[in-house]
Amino acid sequence: MQQQLFERIRVQRAVSECYSYLRDFSNIEQWDPSVYRAEKLEAASSVPANYRLSFNRPSKQLTMHYRETHAEENKLVSLEGYSLADDGGDNPGRLHAVDDIEFEALGPELTEIRYRATLTFDGLPSALSPLFKPALNRLSKRVAKGIADALNPKPSPRAKPKLSTRIHDQLILPGAINFSKHGYLSMADKALSERMDGKVVVLTGPTSGLGLAAAKLLAGLGATLVLLGRGDERLRDCTRDILNSSGCETSNIHSYNVELSSLAQTSATAKQLLTDFPNIDVLINNAGALFAEREETEEGNELALAVNLLSPVLLSKLLSPAFTDSSRIVNVVSGGLYLSALRQQDMQWRKSKYNGSGAYANAKRALLCYTQIQQQETLPATYAMHPGWAATPGVEKSLPAFNRLMSGVLRDSRMAADTAVWLASAAKLPRSGALWLDRQPHPTSVIPGTEPSASQQAWLEQWLDDQLAPYL
Repeated sequence: MQQQLFERIRVQRAVSECYSYLRDFSNIEQWDPSVYRAEKLEAASSVPANYRLSFNRPSKQLTMHYRETHAEENKLVSLEGYSLADDGGDNPGRLHAVDDIEFEALGPELTEIRYRATLTFDGLPSALSPLFKPALNRLSKRVAKGIADALNPKPSPRAKPKLSTRIHDQLILPGAINFSKHGYLSMADKALSERMDGKVVVLTGPTSGLGLAAAKLLAGLGATLVLLGRGDERLRDCTRDILNSSGCETSNIHSYNVELSSLAQTSATAKQLLTDFPNIDVLINNAGALFAEREETEEGNELALAVNLLSPVLLSKLLSPAFTDSSRIVNVVSGGLYLSALRQQDMQWRKSKYNGSGAYANAKRALLCYTQIQQQETLPATYAMHPGWAATPGVEKSLPAFNRLMSGVLRDSRMAADTAVWLASAAKLPRSGALWLDRQPHPTSVIPGTEPSASQQAWLEQWLDDQLAPYL
C-alpha cells in the first residue's frame, strides 16, 4: 500500500537558509510533531548523511533509518528511509519512505518549499488505504505548519513571565513537573532556525552532558566554537563528536584546556582569548558541578562556589572588551536555586555543616542574582536559563538516588541544552532578568525570602569584586 503527501509552503526566509536548515534532517524533530528524536549518525563530507529517527513519543515504538540520496544546493534534497524491524537490529521493517524537498527563491527573503513524501507500507493491502489517508493528511498539514513556524521570523519573546506562568510556578509542584521532559515536549515551538555563521561562541564545560549537546547544536547552526574544558583527551573526543554530529569544518572549533575551578587559570585563558578572538558574540557559562564533601581550591575557595559562580563571573568580566552591542552572556543555573536564599553570611561554607546540594544551589542563586545585576548594565545582555531535570553524567554521578528515582521523566541532554542554544541564537531577544526555561521567562523565586533584595544585590556585587580583584 502506498500513500503520497504533498505540501507547498512559503516562508519569509532566504532560500540558502531554508536549504541549510531542512537539509540537516536531524532538525526534523523541530518541525515534524510525530518525531520524538532525530540523530545524525555520521557527517563526513564524502559520505551522504545518515539519520536515526524515533517516533511515537515518548515510547519510541517506531524507529526509522534515513539516508540522504541526492542534494542540489538551494534547490533539492532527497532522502530515503525505512523502519527498523522489531528484532533489535538494523533489518528493514514494513514502512519505506522517500522524501523530496524542493526550494525556489521567490525573492531575497521569500522562498517556496515543496515537500513530497511517498510512504509504502509493505504487506498491507491497498484496500486499507482509505483508513490511513485521513490521519496522514492531518500529519501532512501539521508538518507544513511546523516548517513554516520554524523558518518564518519570530516576534520578540516576552521579557517577563506571564501571569499564568507566575501562578503556575508559585504552586511549586505543577511548576516542578515542567522541569521533566514533559515541559520540553509540550513546547509549542522547538525550532532553532537562526543561523550563527561567522559568530564566535565561547562555551565552558563542553565535554559531556548539556555542554556537549549545546556544542553540537551550535556547530550545526554554523557558529565558531571556542571550547573551555578540562583535559586534552576529553577535548579531542568532544571535538570529534561535534564534527561527526554537525559536519562543520575543523577550523570552526578551538579548544582550550583549563581548570575552571582555578581563578588563575581562568584569568590566563580569558586574557589569551582576547588576543585570539577580538570579537566574541556569545559566552555560555555552562560548566558546573556538585560535590558531596566540602573541598577547597588551591586559592582557598570552596570548590562548588569556584566552579559555579566565581569562574563564570570572572570570565564575564575579563572578556568584556571583546563584547559588542549585540553580544550575549548565557548563564546556566539550576531549579535547585528556588529552594535557596543568598547565604550572605557564609558564602564559603566555613561556619556551618557542609551540604553539597545546598552549596550548589547557593552558588547558582548567586549567579542568577549577578545576572539580574548585569541586566541593569548597558553591555552585554545577560540571561540565566534553567535546563530542567536532565539525565546527564553529572547528575548520575552527583545525585545517583535522584537519577534512579526520576529516570523515566528526565530530559536528555539535547532537551536540556535547548533553551541555552535558543538564547544564544535567537534574532530578537529582550533584555530580561527572568529565569528562562523552555524558551519562556519564569519567576526568579517562588518561596518567600529567597529573592535577593536591592541591598543584597549591592553586597554581592561588591563581594564578587573583592574576591576577583587579584585576577582581573
